[in-house]
Amino acid sequence: MRKILHIPPALRHRRFRLMWLGLMISVAGSQMQIAALHWHIRILTGEPEPLALGGIGLARFLPVMIFSLVGGALADAVSRRKMLFITQSLMALIALAFALLTFTSRISLWQIYLLTAVQAFAMAFDLPARQALVPNLVPAHDLPNAFSMQSIAMQAGSILGPALSGIVIAYLGQGYVYLINALSFGAVLLALILIGRVPQQRQANQAGRAIVSIPVIQEGVRFILSQPIILSSMILDFFATFFSSANTLMPIIAKDILHVGEVAYGWLSSAQSIGAVTAALIISQLPTIRRQGPVLLISVVAFGLSTILLGLAGSFGIAMLALIAIGASDTVSTIIRNTIRQLHTPDYLRGRMTSINQIFFMGGPQLGEVEAGAVAQIFSTPVAIITGGIGCLLAVAWVARRWPQLRQYNGDEPIKAGAMAS
Repeated sequence: MRKILHIPPALRHRRFRLMWLGLMISVAGSQMQIAALHWHIRILTGEPEPLALGGIGLARFLPVMIFSLVGGALADAVSRRKMLFITQSLMALIALAFALLTFTSRISLWQIYLLTAVQAFAMAFDLPARQALVPNLVPAHDLPNAFSMQSIAMQAGSILGPALSGIVIAYLGQGYVYLINALSFGAVLLALILIGRVPQQRQANQAGRAIVSIPVIQEGVRFILSQPIILSSMILDFFATFFSSANTLMPIIAKDILHVGEVAYGWLSSAQSIGAVTAALIISQLPTIRRQGPVLLISVVAFGLSTILLGLAGSFGIAMLALIAIGASDTVSTIIRNTIRQLHTPDYLRGRMTSINQIFFMGGPQLGEVEAGAVAQIFSTPVAIITGGIGCLLAVAWVARRWPQLRQYNGDEPIKAGAMAS
């Protein structure tokens, strides 16, 4: 009898499997906290205040913009595994601070913004190390599958986290969400201990140079500018998510438009991840993805159309459907973009490449949250979401015309020597 499903190739590698399991648990806790923070701000303000919700996007983006390039240079110069141990520990302490302030009823908006900014500072160093570590854990031919499985871990945690967040808030209280998140970081820390030392490629002429310096950072920037496929995928991601991001408006959608409570809000916050993990599971069963450029562009078009549907939604069911479609299309785009970048980047540059990409893929949605909050404050939440979806579609048209290489990219083009060395 022919097997319908098979064990994904990336999970056959012990070190990746450990990181994958730890990441799934940790992401669930982090997503619990993100959903809880948005709800917390809505409750603290008393009335619908889109700008107050959008402000958290700014608090997340500014530290990333300032420190991301430094984080990427460090990820190429020092042990990525050790970097992750430090950043994950710091984020656990921040979550614990959220819990203590909430339990003692001392938390206020400025404290939420400040702690969120400190957490984003840690993320500026965490993500380049984490993304650049993946190609060191699996061989080149399993890398697309590894990113598909990583997406499944992220999205499975993103389904469980917000759904649990609504239940915990409703029955235990806000502070317990933050406490659970603090404990969840232990899963990644344990995985890092069990993985042991992970070899990584260092640049041959790095001796005598500062670990982090302007020339080191500039080298990463020059590499991105010389790679039109990588550059165009980053720019596409930035503008698509800038226009179509409205996650921080979810409490207003739930409470003030759909008139549902904490538990339903948790499911709305999980809906994108339900679509995302479904798409990632399907992709994990495919031997390869052909015509990756056109598939990428089509997925972002679907992302924009689904966002418009969300803005028009007047019922819980339609909103869930739109959010599931948003998550599915975004995951297809994310898997292809990650594969393109990692396959075409030499190992000694992966940290810097990821740090530059982090500015794009975090800058887009976080600045987009500010933009959505401002438009919603002036007009309305549905108008902010619908116009964002239209902006996403216009961005796809511009990128497709500006970089025809992306339209023609298949995925089996020759990779430059050294790109997959590890």
